[in-house]
Amino acid sequence: MKKTILSLTAMLALACVAGCSQSASETTASGLQRSKFQKQIGGKTSDLFVMKNNKGVEICVTSYGARIVSWFAPDRDGKMEDIVLGYDDVQGYIDSKEPYFGAAIGRYGNRIAKGKFTLDGVECTIPINNDPNALHGGPGGFQSVVWDTRQINPSTLEFHLHSKDGDQGFPGNLHVTMTYTLTDDNEVKIAYKATTDKPTVINLTHHSFFNLHGAGNGTVNDHLLMIDADKYTPVTSVLIPTGEIAPVAGTPMDFRKPVAIGARIEESFEQLKNGQGYDHNWVLNRTGSGLQLAARVVEPKSGRVLEVFTTEPGVQFYGGNFLDDTFKGKGGKTYGFRTALCLETQHFPDSPNWSEFPSTVLRPGETYTHECVYKFYAEK
Repeated sequence: MKKTILSLTAMLALACVAGCSQSASETTASGLQRSKFQKQIGGKTSDLFVMKNNKGVEICVTSYGARIVSWFAPDRDGKMEDIVLGYDDVQGYIDSKEPYFGAAIGRYGNRIAKGKFTLDGVECTIPINNDPNALHGGPGGFQSVVWDTRQINPSTLEFHLHSKDGDQGFPGNLHVTMTYTLTDDNEVKIAYKATTDKPTVINLTHHSFFNLHGAGNGTVNDHLLMIDADKYTPVTSVLIPTGEIAPVAGTPMDFRKPVAIGARIEESFEQLKNGQGYDHNWVLNRTGSGLQLAARVVEPKSGRVLEVFTTEPGVQFYGGNFLDDTFKGKGGKTYGFRTALCLETQHFPDSPNWSEFPSTVLRPGETYTHECVYKFYAEK
């Protein structure tokens, strides 16, 4: 976590009320309708925005949860498919039993054991929403609010959020700015910044559910995955780290060379049983503080490739183990068991309760920063 000085005045100057600039036309190239994403939620009106580049890629984003709704990427023959799971309207996200499709996650991505941690001698309590733990910042986390949104240009969106002192039990008034940029190299760059007026903890991430066949077009178990990590953090049966940092060598957690996601997923291995498949944090092989390759996914049939770069020490790989045929998404498609994968760049789960893990504490006068890049291309 890089910490530098950034004035509150400068951050507030970047904010804009949702919908104050360019938004999507009534119907996007993807077929999504802007009007279906305009709704009063918590005193603000949500909206739909579009990012485009000169390669014909279109990404739709709603200010509700600063979430990516659709993401069209070409295969090796130029055929476009929507590669992220989601819904055709904002109400779908509000009602879904999977509240994180495509969303910004905060204040604390991943789990905090029993929703409790102690900071500077004071115990903080976060509402339990993943019994017996707090997940992704609690039930009223950043995925469930409308962000102030400004379209900088056709390929860049800027989001701002003020999370009040005590929000979901976290201390400090937290001011967050995120910028999403779609480049002409088919990269989506996500840049996070945050400041606080009291000591707090923070772990922001992004939660798109990817299927490189296309959303709703079958399992991701045939996708080839590489994670640049020699170690991972084992978890208990309730997916809380044990505190150990364990080697991946000789286990189904070893993705240092590309392996089909489903190749070893049914092996008799305690960690796979605990996660009902893959739902773990990998400790990345980092050298320095800049952007580095964390993971690479290849879907051989279409040739689509996803590369993930980050400044963070870890990445959570989740294989869609809790999806089932009751999820009906865009265009009426079903999002069944293991039909998506997530690669969430992050600090480690439950870090506030483990002094051995990299610190997630943010103090007044410091700035939290985090960069993540999702890069797509097609192999011939």
